[in-house]
Amino acid sequence: MNQDIESVERWANYVKQSKGKWKKIHTKFINAQYEKQREFIKKIPREKIIKLYRLKNLKGYPKLLN
Repeated sequence: MNQDIESVERWANYVKQSKGKWKKIHTKFINAQYEKQREFIKKIPREKIIKLYRLKNLKGYPKLLN
């Protein structure tokens, strides 16, 4: 827990001192997380996605299930 607080404090200090540079780094990190999720979903068989997400309306998720 203490290590988490220290990490948050370091990030907050960096944000304060970086004069906006942090936004590019943060955006790159968030975009990478979304890309990893998309790549992971592509590897999972359609049936498993339906089961994992408990999907009922299969027509409502065309991007996820194609």
